[in-house]
Amino acid sequence: MPKHDDELEELRRIADGAAAGGARRGPRSTGRVSMAMVAARAGVSGQTVSRVVNDSPRVDPATRERVEAAMAELGYRPHRAARALRTGRSETLGVVAQTLATVGNSALLQAVSEAAEARGYALAVVTLGVEGRIGEAFDRLHDQGVDGAVVLNEASVLARDADPAGLALVVVDSPADPRFTVIGTDHAAGARAATAHLLNRGAATVHHLAGPEGSFAAAERERGWREELAARGLPVPDPVRGDWSARSGHDRGSVLAADASVDAVFAANDQMALGLLRALADAGRRVPDEVAVLGFDDIADAAEFRPPLSTIRQDFAALGELAVRLVVDRVEGRDVADPPLLKPSLIVRASA
Repeated sequence: MPKHDDELEELRRIADGAAAGGARRGPRSTGRVSMAMVAARAGVSGQTVSRVVNDSPRVDPATRERVEAAMAELGYRPHRAARALRTGRSETLGVVAQTLATVGNSALLQAVSEAAEARGYALAVVTLGVEGRIGEAFDRLHDQGVDGAVVLNEASVLARDADPAGLALVVVDSPADPRFTVIGTDHAAGARAATAHLLNRGAATVHHLAGPEGSFAAAERERGWREELAARGLPVPDPVRGDWSARSGHDRGSVLAADASVDAVFAANDQMALGLLRALADAGRRVPDEVAVLGFDDIADAAEFRPPLSTIRQDFAALGELAVRLVVDRVEGRDVADPPLLKPSLIVRASA
């Protein structure tokens, strides 16, 4: 046998030993539950346990259920390195984000993390920072051997100009691109619903506290706001633009608060809406009596604002689950088409 084959066989032997969890050494020395222990508990062969672990179709449902029950009882966890050697996949997904400082990105990362864990996948997270070199991020993930990656929000704009380095990609909030699968929320529809609600309350027009330039989601929310005003033949005020943060909402919201003609504001996210509420309070303007305010996202604390914030709810849990399911489908070679956008919903509270 050539030397290379000898080395490969030795690596497989070591990996098989790791997968067995040190069965030869006994559980007392490692604390790991082995396949042999699961097989004994389920009353099946070790090969059957291996097939269940690797999701083989060659196991009848009743036997699979019995083996999975034994795994749960014993707390068995498959050895990731051994499975990667057998399957050729690392069972690790990458996540690329511009920043995790925004509540929306953090909420989506949490959703992706939970969905990945439910499928037995680990995560490798890369943040781009100010320079935003997404090509380098893809290279790093490729070097780490991830199977595929999910690109979040602002980073999606950069994904269109970078070589994905052979990664299976799902991109959140992006125009269609044949190199990857695109998912997202229907931001424009949500913005139209927000604007319509404010107008139906009697506002003369609706001002917009917009998100940053270069953000696909911000652009879509601005588009929906403009379309609803235009459809009603109403003037479209110049938007003021923040950077998603509450501080920018206060700074830019102070401009709106100083304008006595402003009686309704649609903020592109809840954090900026929070800053706007403070700016209005500083200016002595009552919400919603003098100025109605409506946000976007429905973050966890939106109902605790003063007054509780009316907003457009994104289903981050559904978005994260969809992202992971589709990237795993791409990794495993299944055909994947861009799915319909997820529909947001209007949540009416006390601010509008």
